[in-house]
Amino acid sequence: MKNLSIDGDRLWASLMEMGKIGETPAGGSRRLALSREDGEARDLFVHWAKEAGCTITVDRVGNIFARRAGADETLPAVCIGSHLDTVPTGGKFDGVFGVMAGLEVLRTLNDADVQTRIPVEVIVWTNEEGARYSPVTLGSLAFIGEHTADYALDRVDVDGISVREALVDIGYDGKAEVGNRPIGAYFETHNEQGPVLEDSGDVIGVVTGSYSSRYFIITVKGMAAHVGPTPMARRKDAMVGAARAVLEVNRVGNAYGPDGRSNAPHIEVYPNVRGVIPDEVKLSCDLRHREQATIDEMEVDLRSALAGLEQELGMGFVLESYFAWGPMSFDPELSELLRTTAGDLGYDHRDLQIIAGHDAVPMTEVTKSGLILIPSRDGLSHNETEYSAPEHVAAGANVLLHAALAEAGIVAETDR
Repeated sequence: MKNLSIDGDRLWASLMEMGKIGETPAGGSRRLALSREDGEARDLFVHWAKEAGCTITVDRVGNIFARRAGADETLPAVCIGSHLDTVPTGGKFDGVFGVMAGLEVLRTLNDADVQTRIPVEVIVWTNEEGARYSPVTLGSLAFIGEHTADYALDRVDVDGISVREALVDIGYDGKAEVGNRPIGAYFETHNEQGPVLEDSGDVIGVVTGSYSSRYFIITVKGMAAHVGPTPMARRKDAMVGAARAVLEVNRVGNAYGPDGRSNAPHIEVYPNVRGVIPDEVKLSCDLRHREQATIDEMEVDLRSALAGLEQELGMGFVLESYFAWGPMSFDPELSELLRTTAGDLGYDHRDLQIIAGHDAVPMTEVTKSGLILIPSRDGLSHNETEYSAPEHVAAGANVLLHAALAEAGIVAETDR
């Protein structure tokens, strides 16, 4: 079946159609997890999957499984997954490309009347981005048992709306137990979200492993007071402390070579009113590095810097860890399959390590997992101008198609 190919025009049209849901003025997408827009995107996916002959299952945390039957339904499915939710100012490719590529695989198998020995499923995971609910990859982490379904359902957003309530609101409060589905292999394809492939001229990235990532909350405790009468020398302004902490986070990321990463992208201020010096600020921040020993040093460095600020400013600085992942490795056999497949199809390729998280990461805990990347223009993602060229989208989906077929097996017409 080497000549079997996905329909690139159809795949692109599906991506653009999905991108109209929650479309932003700058041409991106806003579909926060379990929002009305996310619900509309899920409805469209389910509609298309049913048109492709799939049966649909939704589990208790809202993960969607679209199943194309295999000749032997007793065998664990070959799965393709990603997500439809976005960050508030997201693009049209992050996550959704992986879902649409999986759907295109099923459509292509239907067009060619291919029966696989093993069932093939496309999965839509809940709340991969973590933009509305924390932590990131909430649905896939629940699936692997990293936390319970009830823990996931009880997460709340800034407005106090729980995952449980939001699922009911959009009609995806499924009944299937979470994680009660054997998976024989898992594939995901994604835009790179970085510049390496574009800079190298390669079309396919085969992910072999990841950086180590640690997520923290920095709580800065100052003292509320009137912004007018309080002399500057007597103020304990938590916002000033937070500003200094942000600079330290940034310094640490720069201090450990080109593989170092750090940022403080989210802030909460209390009481956050005009006329009152901020009493408390909470900063979300993270540190990332290729080497485990180095990220240990980065964390020690940050803790030491915050202790110094505490002494200098006379305010409280507390660094609390709330999530971590990596370093991890993807299945060597699947990585080799992806390399061979890309080469056989004539695509230039290279090995990569990921720095951003994906649902493919937790899936390595329960099955062999493989991740395919395609170039991102200017290395941009989590940006409304995010873009991957149609030919690269098609290339990633073709590698996905043939790798999934290699795992699922083809039933000859004489054996049907």
